[in-house]
Amino acid sequence: MIKCAQGVLYLSVLVTFAACNAPPVPLDDILIEKTSVPEQCVRAVKVGDFVRYHYIGTFPDGNKFDSSYDRGSTYNVFVGKKQLIEGMDKALVGMCVNERRLVKIPPQLAYGKQGYGDIIPPDSILHFDVLLLDVWNPEDGVQTNTYHTPSVCSRKVEVSDYIRYHYNGTLLDGTLFDSSHTRMRTYDTYVGIGWLIAGMDQGLLGMCVGERRIITMPPSLGYGENGDGSDIPGQASLVFDVVLLDLHNPRDGITVTNQVAPESCTRKSVSGDFMRYHYNGSLLDGTFFDSSYSRNRTYDTYVGRGYVIAGMDEGLIGVCIGERRTITIPPHLGYGEEGTGTKIPGSAVLVFDVHIIDFHNPSDNTEITATFKPDECDRQTKKGDFVKYHYNASLMDGTSIDSTYNYGKTYNIVLGANQVVPGMEDGLMDMCVGERRHLVIPPHLGYGERGVTGEVPGSAVLVFDIELVDMEEGLPEGYMFIWNDEVSPDLFSEMDKNTDKEVEPSEVCQVALIKIFS
Repeated sequence: MIKCAQGVLYLSVLVTFAACNAPPVPLDDILIEKTSVPEQCVRAVKVGDFVRYHYIGTFPDGNKFDSSYDRGSTYNVFVGKKQLIEGMDKALVGMCVNERRLVKIPPQLAYGKQGYGDIIPPDSILHFDVLLLDVWNPEDGVQTNTYHTPSVCSRKVEVSDYIRYHYNGTLLDGTLFDSSHTRMRTYDTYVGIGWLIAGMDQGLLGMCVGERRIITMPPSLGYGENGDGSDIPGQASLVFDVVLLDLHNPRDGITVTNQVAPESCTRKSVSGDFMRYHYNGSLLDGTFFDSSYSRNRTYDTYVGRGYVIAGMDEGLIGVCIGERRTITIPPHLGYGEEGTGTKIPGSAVLVFDVHIIDFHNPSDNTEITATFKPDECDRQTKKGDFVKYHYNASLMDGTSIDSTYNYGKTYNIVLGANQVVPGMEDGLMDMCVGERRHLVIPPHLGYGERGVTGEVPGSAVLVFDIELVDMEEGLPEGYMFIWNDEVSPDLFSEMDKNTDKEVEPSEVCQVALIKIFS
């Protein structure tokens, strides 16, 4: 009984040994095990496609006979055109980029009874661990996929336009090879005239500023069979994730949009005018770079004289006081290829939203408009008269400055005594009591470039609505006083106090004071 048991044990060990060392069971066809499948598969390999893949080739016992990884480059080949062993041709069909497959190929679909030199013996079953990195077809063109479109698109990229854009460049398997973001500056170029690889020249056409799109191109429209000699291998499909930031054409002039002008516009700006305006400045993609509002003061300058960039000089001509407009300026009329400072890059289109506060010309005089005249006017004001008047003062945009009505009393001056700004002197001349006038006073006849701290901005045009309440006639030109009493027949003797037969100015003043205060 014991001997029988020993015999059975020996037999089972022998069977186990034989099973572990038995030759592989012959296969009728390839076996495919998908060991890794990507979440998305936008394209699967078809017969006639060109693929780039990595592989490790082993025998069933695990011994390696070949590997693309050891050579440091992918295996690149057409599928289904008998450039591969038959089993691999079949195994690659239907694969997705970044898919990984374990493929078992019987000898009749591999190297058969002949084997392959000293590397693969006859009748060998082959195992391949395959990772697909790229697939394209000779018939492929550029593919674009827009995944963000701006709500407003007033213009699209055309051939010969100059654009600024950011991009991430990857291979089809997602390997990053370049990015403008890492350099923290846009890629700036002409489109459609051969400055770019052909696929990018085509893929950028039709884009809007602010649009984001994926541009995929085959190697024939990229870097071809040789790659770029660095990060892009030969025969590689390229994928660019692009956002367009800027767009213009060298033939562009300025554009004026969003005009909102006041109903009444009696005057429009001309070259040589001095203007005060507010603005918000941004790039074409909306990136803010400057604002006069943030400094709480207007930008003051001559227009049409080269004091500002050419596009702004042009865009500020023909505006009304109070008008709002958007001025879009191409770089050749802005800050050119170099840009300026840290906020305006080279070749940037500029967008200014402006609000015209006021403007004047150095040749302007006080503008006087009578709004009311009394029926009777016995006399009009002249130099030397003592006048009493009310006023409301404001800036051209309607901002109130001051009003005598707030104090409940008139403002009283002697005309011609330099007690008010020159423009007000002009506006008060030749008025009748009860008359009302509207005065527009340019700054050179007002408070000048400095203005009045906290009240009147520098170079501001002033608006006064005045009413003459009362007036007292002044002395004639050259007179210090007028003697209204009877003249003494001994006036000379009375004035010649020192009896030197001459009347000195001091003696005249002494007599005058006695008369005035007596």
